[in-house]
Amino acid sequence: QVQLVESGGGLVQVGDFLRLSCAASGRIDRNSILGWFRQAPGKEREFVAAASGGNRVYADSVKGRFTISRDNALNTIYLQMNSLKLEDTAVYYCAARSNRIIVGAWSRQNVYDYWGQGTQVTVGS
Repeated sequence: QVQLVESGGGLVQVGDFLRLSCAASGRIDRNSILGWFRQAPGKEREFVAAASGGNRVYADSVKGRFTISRDNALNTIYLQMNSLKLEDTAVYYCAARSNRIIVGAWSRQNVYDYWGQGTQVTVGS
C-alpha cells in the first residue's frame, strides 16, 4: 500500500509561482513513478508531469514553466510552478506507481495505482 498526501495549493495571481509537495509512504522506492495530474472545473483529469530515476516527463502545456523534482530520502515529490496562467487553475493530484513501466506510458492515468486527495490551485487575474 502507498499513501500520498499533497500540500502547497492556494490562491495566486497570474504570473506568480507556487510549489506543490506530495509526501509518499509505503511501497515506494527510487524506481517508482511519481506524477502529477490536474483536473480543471468541467474538464477531464489530465497529465502534468512525472518522474522516476533520472527521467522527467512533462505535458506540453507546462513545459518550460513547471519543474518536477524528487527527494528520494524523504519520499517526496515537488511541482514547482512558475509563470502561472489562468488555465492552470485546477485540483492537482499526486499519483504513484510502485513498479517500472516504459516512459511513454507515464502520462496515462490507468498506469498509476495510488492517488492523493488533491490540492486546489487557483490562479486569479
